[in-house]
Amino acid sequence: MSRPTVSVVVPHYGDPAPLDRCLAALVAQSWPHADYEIVVADNNSPQGEEAIAAVVAGRARLVIATERGAGPARNAGVAASQGAILAFTDSDCIPDADWLAEGVKALDAHDFVGGRMVVTLDSEGPKSGAEAFEQVFAFDNEDYVRRKGFTVTANLFCPRALFDKVGGFRVGVSEDLEWCLRARDAGYRIGYAPGAVVGHPARRDWPALIGKWRRINAETYKLSSGTARGRLAWLVRAWLMPVSIVAHAPRIFASDRLTNGRERIAALCTLARLRLWRFADAHRLFFKER
Repeated sequence: MSRPTVSVVVPHYGDPAPLDRCLAALVAQSWPHADYEIVVADNNSPQGEEAIAAVVAGRARLVIATERGAGPARNAGVAASQGAILAFTDSDCIPDADWLAEGVKALDAHDFVGGRMVVTLDSEGPKSGAEAFEQVFAFDNEDYVRRKGFTVTANLFCPRALFDKVGGFRVGVSEDLEWCLRARDAGYRIGYAPGAVVGHPARRDWPALIGKWRRINAETYKLSSGTARGRLAWLVRAWLMPVSIVAHAPRIFASDRLTNGRERIAALCTLARLRLWRFADAHRLFFKER
């Protein structure tokens, strides 16, 4: 049996229902089915290996990643895979049918690639403040790629040879940003693939939104705090947080993702609350080490 051209790597922990939906989307790709494989790297989910294997149901190869964290799980998935091209997404995501085809095509023009992220909603009812906020501000991957030089790992394509040279994802930092900056420093060029679309559900409520940002803040601070210059930049960004409320409010009122005044006010209140929380949390992290 010939090796597949593409290996899709999906880290997973403790959320089998979204994993099932993700796998359904992955097996429905327009890319020739015999020419790609799916590897689910499970992080010792509390449901147990047998339960996760039942969800996978032959649609993917299941490997167990004993080291906790999405980065180590992705690394374990890569180690178990065979394809010359690696495609990464997350278990709570829904890739469009042409995701693989568009991402692989973009590698003809770029060394590694990030695709378009679309924030989706799980229900059709009124949006919560967190959902309204995320529909405007979350996962602006085009900006990440074009202006900041990185892509989220929910939508990343790279040749295996490049991954082997750059090395695997690291633990305890923002692994997508850190890995992409390592690739850039090694001389590789990132590109944007607007046709490689992945849907990601919005956080439903304030606790879920804060949980996301608590993790991002901690990982980003660890990445930034190794030098005096990095720590100073961290404080400068923290003090810009309150200012950013005013600077970013117009995006809420210009967005076509929000349909009425109630949603816009909910998004604005969440923007203000979150940026002030991030201001306080940035100082908590900074002074925790003093």
